[in-house]
Amino acid sequence: MNVEQARFNMIEQQIRPWDVLDSHVLDLLAAVRREDFVPAAHRQLAFADLQIPLKPGPQAVALGQVMLEPRVEARMLQDLRVGKHEKVLEVGTGSGFMAALLGHRAQRVLTLEIDPALAETAHANLQRAGVLNVEVRLADGSSSDLSADGPFDAIVLSGSVAQVPEHLLAQLKVGGRLMAIVGEEPMMRASLVQRTGENSWTESQPWDIVAPRLIGFPTPPRFHF
Repeated sequence: MNVEQARFNMIEQQIRPWDVLDSHVLDLLAAVRREDFVPAAHRQLAFADLQIPLKPGPQAVALGQVMLEPRVEARMLQDLRVGKHEKVLEVGTGSGFMAALLGHRAQRVLTLEIDPALAETAHANLQRAGVLNVEVRLADGSSSDLSADGPFDAIVLSGSVAQVPEHLLAQLKVGGRLMAIVGEEPMMRASLVQRTGENSWTESQPWDIVAPRLIGFPTPPRFHF
């Protein structure tokens, strides 16, 4: 595989056509080596338009332990508009790739991973990539007390939830943004929430996508006749 050609094709054929036009985001995706965050068994799929399992066996997909598609990560990064002075929280570290992208954009990133093996792998991946402003913490993002770490300028959930978690909204600064994929299969939407005041928020849902559920975040029971 010609890695640089594959990376170029990923950007030009998958990411740019998905309305990711921010030159800073595109340049970052060209510079950060996505293949170094992909499990060795799936390295040849590093630039494919699909979700990549992060652990062996079917349980990884069932539990949502995947890398999201490159275009999804890129669009989330673009829509969050992270600045160099900002503090960012990520829930669902996975392999650490999204955290690496955020680390290049932000002043500091705290990323939470519930799986010990993935947290260890992500930490090692980020160290090898020289991304030193990201802290990988073994924690359950659905219930962790983040009051000592927040508030944050931006929060991103790297997986789906049934509804935007209120305890995470409470950790946003005024002016801060939260990006999450919200809903139930087969219909989910990217939701971008901005805190506009102490008790006020605005929300937009700019695009549709389906993503695995983040572990620990509840799914309401389905109604059956």
